[in-house]
Amino acid sequence: MKVAIAKEVEAGERRVALIPDAVAKLVKQGIEVLVEAGAGEQSFFSDIAYEAVGAKIVADTAALWGEADVVLKIGALQESEIHQLREGSVFIGFLNPLGNPALVQRLAERQVTAFSMEMIPRTSRAQSMDALSSQANVAGYKAVLIAAASLPKYFPMLTTAAGTIRPAKVLVMGAGVAGLQAIATARRLGAVVEAFDIRPDVKEQVQSLGAKFIDVELKEETVAAGGYAKELSEASKQYTREVLTQHVGASDAVITTAQVPGRKAPVLVTREMVAQMKPGSVIVDLAAEQGGNCECTEPGKDVLWNGVTVIGPINLPSSMPVHASETYSKNISALLQLMVKDKALNLNFEDDIITGACVAHSGEIRNQRVREALGITAQPSAVS
Repeated sequence: MKVAIAKEVEAGERRVALIPDAVAKLVKQGIEVLVEAGAGEQSFFSDIAYEAVGAKIVADTAALWGEADVVLKIGALQESEIHQLREGSVFIGFLNPLGNPALVQRLAERQVTAFSMEMIPRTSRAQSMDALSSQANVAGYKAVLIAAASLPKYFPMLTTAAGTIRPAKVLVMGAGVAGLQAIATARRLGAVVEAFDIRPDVKEQVQSLGAKFIDVELKEETVAAGGYAKELSEASKQYTREVLTQHVGASDAVITTAQVPGRKAPVLVTREMVAQMKPGSVIVDLAAEQGGNCECTEPGKDVLWNGVTVIGPINLPSSMPVHASETYSKNISALLQLMVKDKALNLNFEDDIITGACVAHSGEIRNQRVREALGITAQPSAVS
């Protein structure tokens, strides 16, 4: 069995799907690992490091994709790369299947068995494979560093000969993995932190990190399948904004993390709310790629709006490629261990993780939500 680590081609993507330590474990199990030349360079893992643990470096991209039984990536799969996948091969990576169902359809037409890391079930058994969480953790940490570097004042309280400096006030919107890491990091830097989430169950987690939880009582279900936040009705969104307006206005830095899989990010911070913030304040919008939680956000840009700096970072985990690659590598490795038996692929579709993450197999789209997005009504055949 041959597993290939593809070199990322998306602009700005610095991560790699498997680091040398993970490759070493696969090689010891008798699996042949092919690494595209230079695949790990942007993550500071050299070809020499991969060769040292038994991987084969391949300079010819077409040969690498054509030989592989399993191809691994972390960055977005490009259209040109789909054509390089061998029919009957397996692809594992981030596919954004709910946001880009046409890509899944192309993979199915190519007779590729595709596993989307976004679709890993959120269960205790699958925690080690949860790449969304591992990368969100990195993003939440980096968002706070960006906010601290951009804010024209200290985060912590300081007592100096010139007097006492008050700590910065930070508001984190969304208390998922990224939000909780942002809270913890802001607290470590000495800020006074408030946090908001539509899911009341996260209140204890927020408080355990030393932040104040903003209670907003909503008369509708706020938790979707898998523990994700559910998109609210317009009435609930409006009520939430009214409650949050004063908190946003009093904050020196606001970090927004709310996202709904496959949909535009909900607007949590309106222009009117930004207008109430003090000049010099900062907003870091982690939902920029999905349209942004702030109405003033422009993806990939820093915008100065009414004296407030609104930052819309793209692919923040890639800005910390060493640890982002390391954690993703562990996620992929754990998934591969579930798929491989006696040095060969053994795809057991009775396993909830395998069937949950698989979006295409044997020419068919396996995920029901992707099928609905494409308007496919016929049910897929049983998987043997």
